[in-house]
Amino acid sequence: MRLRHAAVAAFGAVTLLLTIPTSASAAEGQFQYTVTGLDGTPLRVVLDDPPGEECLTLPEVADPGASSPAHSPRNRTDATATVFTEPGCEGDSFTLRPRTGYGSERLKLRSVVFSR
Repeated sequence: MRLRHAAVAAFGAVTLLLTIPTSASAAEGQFQYTVTGLDGTPLRVVLDDPPGEECLTLPEVADPGASSPAHSPRNRTDATATVFTEPGCEGDSFTLRPRTGYGSERLKLRSVVFSR
């Protein structure tokens, strides 16, 4: 009798583990971009191991009415980075390949999403 209850409990636990959705994995590595500081100097910002499959609005440039967009992105993660000209992953987009993708000072961005 106890063996049957143990088997049913084990089966239930395995079933539960298989039905729980897994979270999106993080992109491993660094994503870098440049913003203009309050005094006009360029500042390099680094995101370490950013979350994957999730739109990230860059906090330094989130308000288009109050800041210039970021520029010169460098994708040193193991995931593809798609950068967007507007917050919330909206507007025009450009894709940066894993590890070596980059954009010049002309590539403006306010948000990014990482995908495998």
